[in-house]
Amino acid sequence: MTSADCARTHEDAVGTVRNDDAIREDLAGLLHAPAPGEWLRRADAPAGMNVRDAAVLMLFGRGQEPRTSAGKAEVDRLAQLGIADVDLVLLQRAATLRHHAGQPAFPGGARDETDTSSAFTALREAEEETGLDPAGVDVIGMLPPLFVPHSRFDVTPVLAWWREPTQVAAVDSAESALVARVAIADLVAPDNRGVFAPRDRPFETPVFDVGVMRPWGFTAGLLEWALDQLGWAREWDRTRRIHIDF
Repeated sequence: MTSADCARTHEDAVGTVRNDDAIREDLAGLLHAPAPGEWLRRADAPAGMNVRDAAVLMLFGRGQEPRTSAGKAEVDRLAQLGIADVDLVLLQRAATLRHHAGQPAFPGGARDETDTSSAFTALREAEEETGLDPAGVDVIGMLPPLFVPHSRFDVTPVLAWWREPTQVAAVDSAESALVARVAIADLVAPDNRGVFAPRDRPFETPVFDVGVMRPWGFTAGLLEWALDQLGWAREWDRTRRIHIDF
């Protein structure tokens, strides 16, 4: 038995580590969950607008420990749910990009004409941006596309489980400034949560301050929805402001 196998079956004083299949089933449940509504509104592009298709990879795995003190305080609670070691991959986009420069995001990008599906797009882009091996990724399914007005993309979120994790890092500094595995514990900790109101946009967005980056906007809206639907999130102060240099 490998050390990974041991980690997946070990019981300790505070909880049981659930096996991968059980977590995959939870993630698959997102495919049938109510559509994002509080922070992300499903809307069609205006008639006549030139809209491109894109896809992002919501890649969940396990192994990253929390980086923040608030995240570390969540470990015992998450251990009771069997998910204390679950994480997901995020990146910080390069500051020189045309769209969403410098913002944290899921790996992903525009669909090429030769791409056979949104899942193919998400995996191709993730490999190009982070260096991950797509052979170790199991695609669970695709959520309905969400229109992002600022960049004029119809974005399809692709849910996936990282069966065989590999090292990830920013492959091309012109695309990504940072790639990180982020512990779920850091994402759900109430002290790491807040809201941000972009100065040029008529809305507020959730923010996750996870130590290495501060996801907000579209990415944070998807995270908020997924963590809530999975039953992993906790109540947090929705009046707390977190500043974003944007």
